[in-house]
Amino acid sequence: MQYVSLGTSGLMVSRVSFGNSLTHGNQVEDETAHRCVHAALDAGITTFDTADVYADGRAEELLGKILAGQRRSDLVLCTKVGRSRRPGPNEGRLSRKHLLDSAEASLRRLGTDHIDLYQAHRWDDGTPLEETMSAFADLVHGGKVRYVGVSEWTAEQIAAGAALARELRIPLVSNQAQYSLLWRVVEQEVIPASTAAGVGQMVWSPLAGGVLTGKYRPGRAAPAGSRVSDAEGGAVSVNRWNFLDEGVLGAVAALAPLAEEAGLSLPELALAWVLRNPAVSTAVTGASRPEQLTANLRALDVHLDDELVDRVEAVLAPVVVRDPALVGRAPGRA
Repeated sequence: MQYVSLGTSGLMVSRVSFGNSLTHGNQVEDETAHRCVHAALDAGITTFDTADVYADGRAEELLGKILAGQRRSDLVLCTKVGRSRRPGPNEGRLSRKHLLDSAEASLRRLGTDHIDLYQAHRWDDGTPLEETMSAFADLVHGGKVRYVGVSEWTAEQIAAGAALARELRIPLVSNQAQYSLLWRVVEQEVIPASTAAGVGQMVWSPLAGGVLTGKYRPGRAAPAGSRVSDAEGGAVSVNRWNFLDEGVLGAVAALAPLAEEAGLSLPELALAWVLRNPAVSTAVTGASRPEQLTANLRALDVHLDDELVDRVEAVLAPVVVRDPALVGRAPGRA
């Protein structure tokens, strides 16, 4: 495993993080989730990402149980706040009330006394930024949170949040953004603004919901047991990205010969491409089987030369989504 600083902070994260947005408490059995997390630990993954909204809190709770007994100082536990689906006028906000209440609930579910990285789960138009950041500051200064991050914020929002964080003397260190060979909307504005603010990218869906593994083929039904066959959430996410369009699937299929020529699988190629971007500190990947995770981690040893990258990007050019106006509007489960 490789480890790098998250943004310009002193926090070291594993280059690949383990995320449980679709699996824990939902898509796989608890025993399988247990084996996947331990495969991640065995591979040297130290960074684990979840959120209070995943499986209505069950994902946090299960992750906490699985990690119980591990040396806490070896782990970087990351969770998010602000997208609750529970009923109530104060739910799903970045208000002071919801943020502080949710932090306490996440700490209980995770079975820990502190959160290493607490992330604002999308922007909240209904709460002043000053209120959100001052609540984060109280959590940091109270020792319940070590670092602060955001998810799917625009360039302007990141710059404003970073400025307030500096005033409040709290470390705003990350932006969790959707990023892959197919979804590149953060490149034009978000990444430059983040870099200027010392904020690293903690990217989600680097395999485009599994589409970049090549398992979905044009003109064929989705494989049984795949994410698209999961009516609980996986199908909704992938279909909303329009990644199952025949044109997209055809372009991805055309990558297979290039990957084979380079001695790579499609997942290795796609994940190595994401990690090649110096703005990306860590890529969040999930797994429904331990061997799936182990195979993906081979991307860490891959060096993509410029010629191969140019050929790959040329194949996908007609179907890549780049519009920076889509930042923060991408449907899915980050």
